[in-house]
Amino acid sequence: MATIKDVAKMAGVSTTTVSHVINKTRFVAEETEKLVLQAIRELNYSPSAVARSLKVNTTKSIGMIVTTSEAPYFAEIIHAVEEHCYRQGYSLFLCNTQNNPEKIKNHLEMLAKKRVDGILVMCSEYAQDSLDLLANLTDLPMVVMDWGPNNEHTDIIQDNSFEGGYIATKHLIENGHTDIGIIAGELVKTTAKTRYEGFVKAMQEAGLSINPDWVMEGFFEPEDGYECMNKILAQEKLPTAVFCCNDVMALGAISAIGEKGLRVPEDISIIGYDNIHSSRFYSPPLTTVHQSKSRLGAQAVNLLFERINDNSGSHHIIELYPELVIRKSVKKR
Repeated sequence: MATIKDVAKMAGVSTTTVSHVINKTRFVAEETEKLVLQAIRELNYSPSAVARSLKVNTTKSIGMIVTTSEAPYFAEIIHAVEEHCYRQGYSLFLCNTQNNPEKIKNHLEMLAKKRVDGILVMCSEYAQDSLDLLANLTDLPMVVMDWGPNNEHTDIIQDNSFEGGYIATKHLIENGHTDIGIIAGELVKTTAKTRYEGFVKAMQEAGLSINPDWVMEGFFEPEDGYECMNKILAQEKLPTAVFCCNDVMALGAISAIGEKGLRVPEDISIIGYDNIHSSRFYSPPLTTVHQSKSRLGAQAVNLLFERINDNSGSHHIIELYPELVIRKSVKKR
């Protein structure tokens, strides 16, 4: 296997000059550069990625720490991040944590040993001990995305969930629905709480009462949509529409409705949230609230690249604007 010394000997230059040509770290005369590149081709020389990273102080790789890569919403963001990294010539190391501080600590140590150029951390909300771990890692450029309340150690994703919950509920009201239920996430979590508050605002604005028996909390999983919908269906009076605070809970709700011999939207209308890729293929195709996962992924990676080039430590807000996507799961009454 050819070495850098072999290339230098064939081209009649020093190994330092070969290194400058490969890494583009200093100007080299055009004729000299041609000789070096010709020697590289003839010898089929491939520089060690590790050695090269030591020379130029970059590995062209970043780490990404997420709560879970299984949830469709996060999976689509991860895909957008990976695609954006690929276009920029970067590799991505993905780590799942389930928000376990011990796993976060181990993953951070592993990524530091791999000498990644930066780390992107994207979870739904963080426990305080997890935030403390991230705050103490100051020698690596990092973007920490947090949907929770403002935190001095994190960048903020402002997803305008209040507005999203409001426009989803208002769409049901504008289609003639007055008996409306909601399957929310855990209302102690910021995203779930603000979507619920948007629901309440739209109902109050229309002068409609909220039936507490139709207000359910889940964990943003399809099983929760299924179980919560069954609890609603067990009641004597049923809503004509239900706002599910994410698309996978809407899928579970639709399944529960079908098992009871009822139909969506003829008997009960359903609206979701997130506009995950598969929501258009639900039966019926799901009316939902869109959030751009590709835009979020690209903005997060670009912010990390900025921080790699100039690790100033200032924190940013990435803002998402919800948009209504009308399909066929809501009936006009």
